[in-house]
Amino acid sequence: MDDTSPQDRVFESAAELFSVLATPIRLKIISAVCQQERNVSELLSMIDTTQPNMSQHLATLYRSGVLAKRRDGTQIYYRLQSERVATLCRAVCTQVAIELDGGDEVEEADRLVPLQHR
Repeated sequence: MDDTSPQDRVFESAAELFSVLATPIRLKIISAVCQQERNVSELLSMIDTTQPNMSQHLATLYRSGVLAKRRDGTQIYYRLQSERVATLCRAVCTQVAIELDGGDEVEEADRLVPLQHR
């Protein structure tokens, strides 16, 4: 019998998603496939990493359901499986960019990125 409450399941699922997204390269991959599907070679030309590292991150994103893939001959093309993940990433990254780019007008209590005290 599972004693996990519905609220606990929500938090566990959210934490699992955030852990998948908690790597900069995975956010770059999501950004790269946001508008169109791409193969590994295209992704490697856009993102500075090794092929084995790229493959590992693509596999993680695929297994978690963030990405879908299709084979065309010898090429594998990746695309977003979940537009909601792209929306979440876009919202968070946009807010962080605003704050890092002189976001002094954002109240400290409302910030996603802690102020760097100089």
